[in-house]
Amino acid sequence: MRRGLVLVVSAPSGAGKTTLCRKLLATDPEISFSVSYTTRRPRPKEKNGVDYFFVDENTFQKMINQGLFLEWAWVHGHFYGTAQKQVEEALTSGRDVLLDIDVQGALQVRQRLGRDAVLVFILPPSLEELERRLRARGTEEEEILKRRLAAAKEEIAKANEFDYLVLNDHLEEAFSNFYAILIAERQKNFRQQELLSRFR
Repeated sequence: MRRGLVLVVSAPSGAGKTTLCRKLLATDPEISFSVSYTTRRPRPKEKNGVDYFFVDENTFQKMINQGLFLEWAWVHGHFYGTAQKQVEEALTSGRDVLLDIDVQGALQVRQRLGRDAVLVFILPPSLEELERRLRARGTEEEEILKRRLAAAKEEIAKANEFDYLVLNDHLEEAFSNFYAILIAERQKNFRQQELLSRFR
């Protein structure tokens, strides 16, 4: 049985990362979504335990102190983190895991998991288009929106530390490229040693 891989996806807020991740989960039954913990409030239609585990800062801090996170970060005024146990159980049982997390967290996962982690950065067509998408959401105040745009520039500056870049200009094309990464990574030589063992 092949060990699972962790597909780590990061992007500036508004680049379409969540849409691509949902499409991947709906397309491929062999990958499961790792639900992150966060201290931010749920947005409309978000469900606890489905989109995130929504906890208070005290609970989150206790989890940090107990070493329960694979990665965690402070982003846009809130904590976000991925539970280590959930991910490790999936990998050892041969299942792939999708992590939809920020840049800080992605780089922590790479450090902790090495080649088990495949890092993908989703790029918007331009910063102007990114701003248009964020404004179209209508969910953030002007100050928060400006903070997100400033953060986007910093995040894009770290995109070179990722394995793959996917431009999300046209959704279907972006998804095709995104899915191709997962398919190719599953066939990597070091992940398929069991196949070669049949011929020894």
